Amino acid sequence: MNFTNRTILITGGNSGIGQALAEALQAHGNRIIITGRNPASLNAALERNPAMTGYTLDVTDPAALEAFAAQVLADHPALDAVILNAGIMETEDYAAAPVALGAMERTIATNLAAPIRLAAGLLPHLRARPEAALVTVSSGLAFVPKASTPTYSATKAAIHSWTQAVRHQLRGTSVSVHEIAPPLVATELTPGQSQVAAAMPLKDFTDEVVGILTGPDVPDEVLVNRVRFQRDAEAEGRYLAAFAAING
Repeated sequence: MNFTNRTILITGGNSGIGQALAEALQAHGNRIIITGRNPASLNAALERNPAMTGYTLDVTDPAALEAFAAQVLADHPALDAVILNAGIMETEDYAAAPVALGAMERTIATNLAAPIRLAAGLLPHLRARPEAALVTVSSGLAFVPKASTPTYSATKAAIHSWTQAVRHQLRGTSVSVHEIAPPLVATELTPGQSQVAAAMPLKDFTDEVVGILTGPDVPDEVLVNRVRFQRDAEAEGRYLAAFAAING
């Protein structure tokens, strides 16, 4: 499915990669719906982009997700694309005594359980559309993990695997299933990340991704060139070197 002149829901569209994708896709004639957990940042994004529609949503709340799915479909019956972007990234220390598990629980709830729950709530509608798309957002760390964020890396590896399985289940339906796997991008996903010299500029990342999404043939995996270092590391026999480079 070509991502032009569509009605697209983007979770976590109030900041970072989600907001950048929302604004860029809107410029291609798409009607954009965003969600955000933080009402202040959501309102700021909507003030900046008055043509967008927004909903405050805590994706870790199963009841809120169920209610939201029903509400967004009632409000936007033409919805035909969903980008499951909302996510968090926290460091963890498994050499500590005791090991704190709060970050693990928050990360799994946000990065893994939430997109699966929302997809389950929206897929019956998407399957009824003549043409539709479900898009997950994983990470280069799904393929070569960052040792300081083990649960984040694990959830992204899980989303990659889940996406492959769901794509196979939905073969032959009207729903195409895609995965965006970002490299390190200059956002505030973690404090100070936007200032890291090695991070890919957000605009460069967004331009490359949207160029793929609005092209004539959207691939299963939407990969910018920068993430190939991680995505192809194992296949090219570079895994240990890539792991060392990321975790050195």
